[in-house]
Order: sequence, then C-alpha cells, then structure tokens
Amino acid sequence: MKDVVVKVENLSKRYRIGLKEDTKDTLFGALGSVLKSPFRNLKRLQKLTHFNNGQQNSDDIIWALKDVSFEVKRGEIIGIIGKNGAGKSTLLKILAQITHPTSGRVELNGRIASLLEVGTGFHPELTGRENIYLNGTILGMTKKEIDRKLDQIIDFSGVEIFLDTPVKRYSSGMRVRLAFAVAAHLEPEILIIDEVLAVGDAEFQKKCLGKMKDVAQQGRTVVFVSHNMAAMQTLCNNGVLLNDGEIKFSGNIEDTIIAYKENSQIIFNDIEISKGIFDLKNHPNKQLKNLGVLKALTYCDNKLANTFYPGCSFKFEVEIRNKEDDNNTLFGFIIKTNDNEPIIGINNRHTGDIFTIKKGEIKTLSINLPDFPVYRNGIYWVDFCLGNRNTNYEIIENAFSFEIECFDIYKTANILDPKLNLILNKHATLKLLEK
Repeated sequence: MKDVVVKVENLSKRYRIGLKEDTKDTLFGALGSVLKSPFRNLKRLQKLTHFNNGQQNSDDIIWALKDVSFEVKRGEIIGIIGKNGAGKSTLLKILAQITHPTSGRVELNGRIASLLEVGTGFHPELTGRENIYLNGTILGMTKKEIDRKLDQIIDFSGVEIFLDTPVKRYSSGMRVRLAFAVAAHLEPEILIIDEVLAVGDAEFQKKCLGKMKDVAQQGRTVVFVSHNMAAMQTLCNNGVLLNDGEIKFSGNIEDTIIAYKENSQIIFNDIEISKGIFDLKNHPNKQLKNLGVLKALTYCDNKLANTFYPGCSFKFEVEIRNKEDDNNTLFGFIIKTNDNEPIIGINNRHTGDIFTIKKGEIKTLSINLPDFPVYRNGIYWVDFCLGNRNTNYEIIENAFSFEIECFDIYKTANILDPKLNLILNKHATLKLLEK
C-alpha cells in the first residue's frame, strides 16, 4: 500500500468569465445588436471550451489554480486555508472529480467521499430516511451497506424524530447533520470536506471533529477546508495556504495559520498596518507629539503578526527617540481590553532595567511576554508612555490594536469557554487520586 494517497502535481484550472458589453445608445445600434446576437451567442459558447494559446492572459480568463503541488499521506488530516476566492473549492472539486483540471495531474489512491455542498443530492420531497438511501447511493454505498449502518447514521445525525418528515421542512443545520452523517459513515480512504462546520451548533461541530479524528486514526485521510482556525488547529496535522490560486505556504498547521494571518491587513485611523508593523510617528492619539515613539513591531512566536494565540511567545519591539540626554529613561506600556479595562501594565522601573539613551538617539526596546496568558477572544489595545522619573516626554493611548484568537489548548475538541477563562493556564490538569 502506498503511503501517499493524494498527490497533486502542477495543478492548474482556468475559467472564462463574462464581460460587460457596451450598451447601444441609438435605435439603429440596438437593432443591429439584436440581429447579431445569435451569431455572437454561438461564438460565446465555443469560447467556453476552446482556449487559444494567444488568449492565456485575456481579460475574460481567470486562473482559479496555478501550478499547485502537494502530497497527503495516509492517515493525515490536511487543512486547506485561504481567503474567499483563493481557489480552495476549485481544488476540492478537482480532487472529488467533479471537474477536470486545465493542466497538471491528481493521483488518488483509495475510495473517495466528498461533502462539498450542504445537502447535495438531497431531494426536498423525500423524507430524511429516504434521502439517506438516495445520498448514500450517490456517494457509492450499496443498499446492504446502508442497511447495516442506518442506525449509526441516524444516531449521529441527531434528527431521529424528524426522520420521516420531508427534507424540505428541515433547517439548514438539520440538513448538514444528515449529510455529514451519511458521508462520515461511507468509510472512504479519502474524505473531502468543505466548510461543513460553518453550519450546525457547537455540540454537532464537536461530534464532527471527533468523527474526523476517528477517521484519521483508522488510517484514512481527510482534506478539510474551513475558515474556523480553532477547528483547523484542533484537527489538522499540516496545512496549505492558498492565495489567488497559488500555494503561498505549506507546513505544520500552526505555521500555516500564522502565515494566513500575516497576509491580512488592517486600516486604523488611516494608518495601514501590515504584518505587525505599526508606523507611530504621526499617530493621531499622541498627546505631547515629540516624535518619541516612532514604530512598533509585534511578534507571535518570533514571527511578525497581528493575531496572537493564548500561550504564544508575545513580543513587542518599539523604536524610540529621546528628547533629552537621560541616564534613566522610563518606558512603559499598558495592554487593555476593547472596553478600556487594563489587564497588563509594566515599565522598566518594575523590571529593574536601566535604559541610557542620548538626546536624538534612536533605540529599539524589546518587550517579551512568553506564554502570553490572556485567553479571551477579542480586540486588545496598547498604550505607550516615554519619559523619565519626573517628566513624560510622550504618551500614546490606543497606539494600536491586536486580536486574540482562542483554540483547542488541550487538543481534545473541547475549547475552553472564553467567558469563564480570561487567564490561561495551559498546564492545568485534573486527576482522580487513588486511595
């Protein structure tokens, strides 16, 4: 048996899109357009499937995927990450053999089950029970196989009391429960899932995560697309970051998520913040405006980032310029919640560090917060203060913001409730003592 069950080599997919036509503003022009429309429509139909080499970069051609290559091993759960329009769904449709690539090849070693659209293959007039047989047959299950697993499918879906009700009366959450339950019990070697966790309550999402873990532990492979980074980190071993149809990063899931976050940009007070770099020279909230604090950089596990995770190595680097010669420069910062509630406030007097900076000299201060303890999801703000024991040279309130995003600390598919956990203790344990 081959260890690699999904092999993608130089995969590319192009589509032709429609372009807006010029509107005829005269009666003669409109009549001419009507007469020409049958020939124009025939030409359009031909263009949908015929691409000339000279049209590779035409305005009406887009590349949904371009030279994508990666491998997935048996028993691995790989997460495909990227913004909307990055090419994730196109990639899964090619893997599921719904559409064909323009170039490149895909090698699949094993039986495939895919869940790309909620309730695909369901007939609204049929009952849930009838749709289990219909959908299972579409996915490749035999009637005997469905009969044998029917009770498990029904129990997993949690819609037993509505099983003999037409599916058209189901909510979207009920449909995805039933659809996932059928696909998950197909026992494929390769399971392809696109955003199934976007619908459904927390309890069902937990069941889905557990089922996908079970699938992987049985030696099967899962290709998973989701915008839920907590689920990605809980479930996946490795990840692939897609952007504009190309692979921008591939590696372990934690590094892939960080790379995804680093690609995002935020605009605050007309100041562009990209990859954790904050230009503060002309910040609108400067109170004394002495150009003392020039720039700030933020790092998560030694990588520039705007989004941080509980327990990460959180670091600031702040570039400052002193107003006067000072043998005892005082620099402090406050981290506070979006409701302006301080949670961390430290200066170098507390830590016992002595800074000597000459007038006009530019220095960079490093502030390290290993095992960052804040767990609660949300936006947090940072204030800066520069001066000495007697005078404040510069104060910046709300110098910049960053985001905390929680994940499954214990990797048990049970995310801590942020409402009950402002502070993280990732080393906490619960044990039953033997007498």
